[in-house]
Amino acid sequence: MTTEVKVPALGESITEGTLGQWLKKPGDAVKVDEAIASLETDKVAIEVNAPVAGVIGALTVNEGDTVEVGAVIATIEEGGAAAASAPAPKAEEKAPAAAAQQAPAEPSKTSDALSPSAKRAAGETGVDPSTVAGTGKDGRVTRVDIEGAAASKPAAPAPAAAPASSGGRKEERVKMTRLRQTVAKRLKEAQNTAAMLTTFNDVDMSAVIEARAKYKDLFEKKHGVRLGFMGFFVKAAVQALRDIPAVNGSIEGDEIVYHDYVDVSVAVSAPNGLVVPVIRDAQDLSVAGIEKTIGDFGKRAKDGTLKMEEMKGGTFTISNGGVFGSLMSTPIINPPQSAVLGLHRIEDRPVVVDGQVVVRPMMYLALSYDHRLIDGREAVTFLVALKNAIEDPTRLLIDL
Repeated sequence: MTTEVKVPALGESITEGTLGQWLKKPGDAVKVDEAIASLETDKVAIEVNAPVAGVIGALTVNEGDTVEVGAVIATIEEGGAAAASAPAPKAEEKAPAAAAQQAPAEPSKTSDALSPSAKRAAGETGVDPSTVAGTGKDGRVTRVDIEGAAASKPAAPAPAAAPASSGGRKEERVKMTRLRQTVAKRLKEAQNTAAMLTTFNDVDMSAVIEARAKYKDLFEKKHGVRLGFMGFFVKAAVQALRDIPAVNGSIEGDEIVYHDYVDVSVAVSAPNGLVVPVIRDAQDLSVAGIEKTIGDFGKRAKDGTLKMEEMKGGTFTISNGGVFGSLMSTPIINPPQSAVLGLHRIEDRPVVVDGQVVVRPMMYLALSYDHRLIDGREAVTFLVALKNAIEDPTRLLIDL
């Protein structure tokens, strides 16, 4: 019996996606609910699972094709076995074949199991994927794995004489992923619609660094998660947003919407770029709860298992470019939100404290906001409140 594999529902208002990669090929045996393909949507990559057990038949679309919800992308022959699609082995080959079938299957690390971005990374870096330990779902090798292996590879010795240049110049054209197209469209829409302005401040990280160093071991032992800086910043932002509600608001038509809750969008790295899941009701979470949520988002973003509903909504965004070494930036707001906080790298700088020049670990803060809703006074007041809370974390405990 032949069963059709169709594109599943992709979420509210999403009607199509892009076939990112095939995880199975014709003739492969599959189990019920086993992933056979990955789809890229406007927000995140999801997997298409086998509705029945059997053998993969025809693949009706190619990688990179756009497919609509409900479209047939493959067929499965129910009740078959992988050997059914291959010629019968000779007598002397049966024993090895049987042994091979009994051996547990291991995740493939060849180029045929790689995503398009991982393939490009392998080609650009010269890293052999079969030598790399995969950290993706089911042990698959991701682009991040390839790039990490390339970074750790010892540099090749310089040649005695530089080879003669061929004189040619090369270009490579790579189709934008659906996620990248959507990001580009939304960012440009934000620039065209909002009256964006960015206000800066800096913050002395000494107190937070000291608290983290003092309690990180006890914190991890009790809560099972590392104590980072984001927990402090989310808590401080929640407190500042409560005092300056316009920064947590949005414009809908000719109305301003104020929220009595804080849903914080946090940018985390995924194999295909940054994704922005949402910490719901951050005002009700402890620092430990925030860190656990962010840690879970980061892990599942790397595995490609974030759900669509986890990417929707959000009343305020925090983007930490400091993890990549950024000194200062002007982040772009994520509509319909009206503000985004940019964090940057921490570096020792000379500052004046009580008339004395001292060296302190400083970070630049950037708040980009929609000037249609948020006045400069409110933006500055928000940043000052955030700065005060970070420089004196006791304020977070006694609600100042």
